[in-house]
Amino acid sequence: MFIGRRKELSVLEDAYIGKQSAFIPVYGRRRVGKSELILKFFNQKPGIYYLGKKAPATLQIREFLREAARALDEPLLASMKADTWSEAFAAVSEKCKSKSKFIIALDEFQWMAGASPELPSIIQEQWDRFWQKSGNICLILCGSYIGFMEREVLGRKSPLFGRRTAQIFLQPFSYLEAAEFHPRWSLLNRAMAYFICGGIPLYLRFFKQAQSIETNIEETVLYEFGPLFREPDFLLREELRDVENYYAVLSAIAEGHVGTQKISAQTGIPDRSLHYYIQQLNHIGYVGRRRPLTGKKANPKQVRYYIKDPLLRFWFRFVFPNLSYIQQMGPRQTFRSRIAPGLDSYFGLCFERLCRRALPFLYEREGVTAAFEIGEYWDKKVQIDIVGLRDDHWTDLGECKWGSVKSHKGVLTELEKKIGSYPNTRGATIGKRIFLRQKPKANLPPGSNVFWYGLDDLYQRLSSGP
Repeated sequence: MFIGRRKELSVLEDAYIGKQSAFIPVYGRRRVGKSELILKFFNQKPGIYYLGKKAPATLQIREFLREAARALDEPLLASMKADTWSEAFAAVSEKCKSKSKFIIALDEFQWMAGASPELPSIIQEQWDRFWQKSGNICLILCGSYIGFMEREVLGRKSPLFGRRTAQIFLQPFSYLEAAEFHPRWSLLNRAMAYFICGGIPLYLRFFKQAQSIETNIEETVLYEFGPLFREPDFLLREELRDVENYYAVLSAIAEGHVGTQKISAQTGIPDRSLHYYIQQLNHIGYVGRRRPLTGKKANPKQVRYYIKDPLLRFWFRFVFPNLSYIQQMGPRQTFRSRIAPGLDSYFGLCFERLCRRALPFLYEREGVTAAFEIGEYWDKKVQIDIVGLRDDHWTDLGECKWGSVKSHKGVLTELEKKIGSYPNTRGATIGKRIFLRQKPKANLPPGSNVFWYGLDDLYQRLSSGP
């Protein structure tokens, strides 16, 4: 079952039915569903889908021509002797001169270019001389290395710069789309699955609806032969060198050391070197930066780092520190003794992130048309979970409670105290938003500009689709 990606498919379909040739780079982090999107788009359309690999150029050219022979029903292409990509592309161009649009999709383009550094220049020549003028080519270059795609395909110094007709930076699913993978689960279970898998379709598919969240964690993430047990290790080794230092940085952040000085002290990596490692992790989408959101330029010393990818966040928090224990005691005992005691607290932090992502949907539902920024605020005295800074002279400040709440009035009082510490330099109207795992149906304490939400409210759009 193919889920979501309606806008992305629309971009590709519009390019396909257009009168002009199209050149569309598709890029994004690994496992986000780029290949699946392209294959869904093909859907019996004429074209070549070629998956690049770490292999010599001659081998890849031969395989490409075999795929071309099948797609074009031209058997002689499979036995053609071509030493260069120029010869291979020229042969394909000669055979696909029909009026209907023909797709050439080159997946994992970074591996192809790694074996043939001249490939972007060759494609530029083919595009300028033949494919663009023909009007019948839909060229898709797909890559998992975001930095490579931005530099070698989209960047100003790339031979291909300025030639794209559209581009798709494929992002993980929203929490609403992620919930569609497990329609028979409760909202609570779907939220917890999102806390672990994020919006990565491959990971979400591994979680089985017939099992509990606990069993899914044990069998999928903690079991040594489970599909996600070594996934973070694979991702890091596939994209980075000196993985030991990256492991140290990610472990420190997962343990709560989120400032540069604390990460450096925890890892033993000097500040200058640490900047490089964090920059690389940021570039491939695994680590992000946060600053207190006030509407003014933040102090660089207030920067906090966080692990953006939920699976990596969970793995470095619970799995990596317990690898030896897992080997000795097994998944079930590991979950019960090493993970379960800290899981509710961990999910509380994940709930805060979910609520920040939900706020734009709430604004849309409420008819808010002003531009906005969403983040959080902290200083030495206070931590405010959610800040919604709007251009209509309104600022939302929010409190998130994943655990059980004894006094809802106490939660509101706690938020109001924090509001007094927020630097409202714009003099904006303050909205108070309180997010609970389960909102009571009645007897909520009254107050001006106070909004209460539970999971039901956050997932309200699910019935009509995101």
